[in-house]
Amino acid sequence: MNRGIASFLNHFRLKDEKENYDLVIQQIDKGTVFRGTNLWVLVFAIFIASLGLNVNSTAVIIGAMLVSPLMGPIMGLGLGMAINDLQLLRKALTNFAFATGVSLATSTLYFLLTPINDAHSELLARTSPNVYDVLIAFFGGLAGMVATSSKQKGNVLPGVAIATALMPPLCTAGYGLATFKPEFFLGAFYLFIINTVFIALATLIAARLLLFPTKHLEDKKAQARVQRITWLLVMITLIPSIYFGYDIVQRNNLMRQINVFIEEEAIFPNNYLLRKNIDLKAKKISLLYGGEFIDDKEIEKIKSEQKKYGIDKFTLDVKQGFVYLNGEKQIGEEQQENDEAIEKENQRLRLMQAQADSLQNLKQKNNQVFRELKVQYPDIISFSAQPMYVQTDSVQQDAWISIIRFSQKPTGLDTQKMEAWLRVRLHQPGLKLILE
Repeated sequence: MNRGIASFLNHFRLKDEKENYDLVIQQIDKGTVFRGTNLWVLVFAIFIASLGLNVNSTAVIIGAMLVSPLMGPIMGLGLGMAINDLQLLRKALTNFAFATGVSLATSTLYFLLTPINDAHSELLARTSPNVYDVLIAFFGGLAGMVATSSKQKGNVLPGVAIATALMPPLCTAGYGLATFKPEFFLGAFYLFIINTVFIALATLIAARLLLFPTKHLEDKKAQARVQRITWLLVMITLIPSIYFGYDIVQRNNLMRQINVFIEEEAIFPNNYLLRKNIDLKAKKISLLYGGEFIDDKEIEKIKSEQKKYGIDKFTLDVKQGFVYLNGEKQIGEEQQENDEAIEKENQRLRLMQAQADSLQNLKQKNNQVFRELKVQYPDIISFSAQPMYVQTDSVQQDAWISIIRFSQKPTGLDTQKMEAWLRVRLHQPGLKLILE
């Protein structure tokens, strides 16, 4: 039994896969510096992420996170605190502040220049951080540090970069600055701080658990002060996120209760729910039905059930899109007026369509007749035939007229033959022919 447990626990051991401590520290130390290539890659990644947020493309945002070098100084902060390396800690902190400033400036410049300023779902998703973001950052930081400390790094680091999502909040903060929306800036920048603090904290914890060698500090008071400041920052960052996370859970529970209420209680015989709208902020539930007339007593009965679902403070607004009176499907006066208006509009549209079809048929017929005349009379240049109205003192008559232009006019006999042929061809015995 003990052997089986020992064999199982052996799967979780990291000792055989651990990289040399000096190599890991050197690698993280190198990644904290933003100069030359690292800096340009950061700027390009910010532009890519801003474009992704601008056009609401998740794939583009993921691409930006993959190329972002922001994890370097954050892991440097955690490792520096874990091994008491004040030089690494100062370098990581300086470069982190510089990278954050460059990122904010780049994203703000982009959103000042872009013609698209709408807040899409990818932007809005970065403005309401909560405790779940804390957990994502913490476990992402643990995965990143364990992978960095291992000889078998695999593809963990790109996954950590995507999961912890450092780039999008910075770009959203830049959007808030560019569009003068402080709520966007504060929410997104707070999310970025959450990611930073808890990735660094996870790196610190992982380094301690992996037994990284610590440097001896003569000033014990300074070391204790750094630790107190670290945990103070953790708590300051954690407490608001717990509140936001609790608020999300409460909202989800409330939304679920409202939907259960609608499905189980807001049922009216011979009616269909056409649309529902739930406004949690205004505490209002709007339901639109179609079918038989809903009596006020039935609505009041439904409202009396709200307390059972914990939503008695919500205003329930029941409306009807169309109504069959008395269950006999008799159309009321208002509905009848609407139907008559719709029928008149349909008649007008049918008349317009018939006129359009008539003009199209006339155009096609003129084209065909012109080709037939061209075979008989090669000198013809143009042909037209159309209906007209002839007004006299007593009556108004319908007639047809045809105008034909020739490069050389035909003889009188040919004109008579042509007019007779057109009357038969166009089925218009009274057609008048004009030659030009």
